Amino acid sequence: MGLQGRISLSVGWITLFLMGTDLFVVSPLLPFISEAYDVSSAMTGWMVTVFAVTYAMAAPFFGWASDKKGRRTIITFGLLLFSLSNALTVFSPSFAWLIISRILAGLSVAAITPLIYAIIGDIAPSKRRGTWLSIVVSGHLTALWAGAPFGTLLEHFLGWRSVFGVMAIIGAILAVVNFNTWKHIPKTDMKRNLLKLNLLRILGSVSVTTIWAISMYALYVYLGAALYSENSFSSSEIALAVTFYGIGAVLGSLISGQFTDRYGERKISKATLIFLILTLVCLGIFFSSGDWIYLFLFLWALVGYAGFTSYQARLAVEYPKERGIVMAWNNTALYIGITMGSMIGGYVISNWGYLYLPYVCSTAAIISFLLSTQKVQEAKKESALSADA
Repeated sequence: MGLQGRISLSVGWITLFLMGTDLFVVSPLLPFISEAYDVSSAMTGWMVTVFAVTYAMAAPFFGWASDKKGRRTIITFGLLLFSLSNALTVFSPSFAWLIISRILAGLSVAAITPLIYAIIGDIAPSKRRGTWLSIVVSGHLTALWAGAPFGTLLEHFLGWRSVFGVMAIIGAILAVVNFNTWKHIPKTDMKRNLLKLNLLRILGSVSVTTIWAISMYALYVYLGAALYSENSFSSSEIALAVTFYGIGAVLGSLISGQFTDRYGERKISKATLIFLILTLVCLGIFFSSGDWIYLFLFLWALVGYAGFTSYQARLAVEYPKERGIVMAWNNTALYIGITMGSMIGGYVISNWGYLYLPYVCSTAAIISFLLSTQKVQEAKKESALSADA
């Protein structure tokens, strides 16, 4: 890897770490925000909801725009908007303005995260694409166990507004850095008629990610409550469990890149889903077994996020001309899956209890595996021939 490659990966990693921090840090800050604006916890939860909905709706548009106009321009715009939205969060005079700031934040992150994945897929050597993508994905995942706790620590000393102020400053700096880093990246030449022919195929491909997200988040959203209810874990033990999960997620992403480059995106993406099914079944069996839970949470995140990273690499290979919009739709699919997972998880614990969640998640993983067996390349070639005709 040359100097330019190291710079590109470093910029991508730091940018996604910032985006992940913005996503994960809001939840632990909600009690302080609720107190500051004298609103209920349920109301402050709308900060997360409007962010996620805006992201899911806007990401495909920015992906399409980046395929037409170039990724550098959209990413820079997104980072400037990110800086502005976080500054607005700092100075919001009312809760309504705070909600507006989070809508703008969701819009900005939709213009950044999927396009960083796409641009790394553009510039990575063909035999190292899995490794390069795994590195930048690890930046986003590292924020889960490093960025969010750091933000919480900053709140303790300087207040919750300082967290968003720091992110606004870093976002402005990264706008300049990204603008200079990606200046030599050529635009893709996407044919509109080919995209129309492939859109249904794209949606079918990213549905794998939607069901995968259900298999991960139907349980993860309620993990703390489940550990408290079934294992009588203390807050420190729950934090340790989440740490094991977070470390497993980062390692899984990084290891997946190496295996993907060696054995191929398709093989590894399917193999990790098989291991995910087995791990979730074991997690269900051993959920109430005390300290064994730490190991199975680590393994669950390890194989789960290895699958996510390898599937990102697979999409990057199978849709080279529509990489921007495919990565954007894949991120939209991710957020839809997270939302569906939280709803399904809530239904399961209300009717059957926490111990059924791992088995429901394993069922989702089976469906995701079956969907992943569809052959995208052949369908794309047929679409290309139809477009030429």
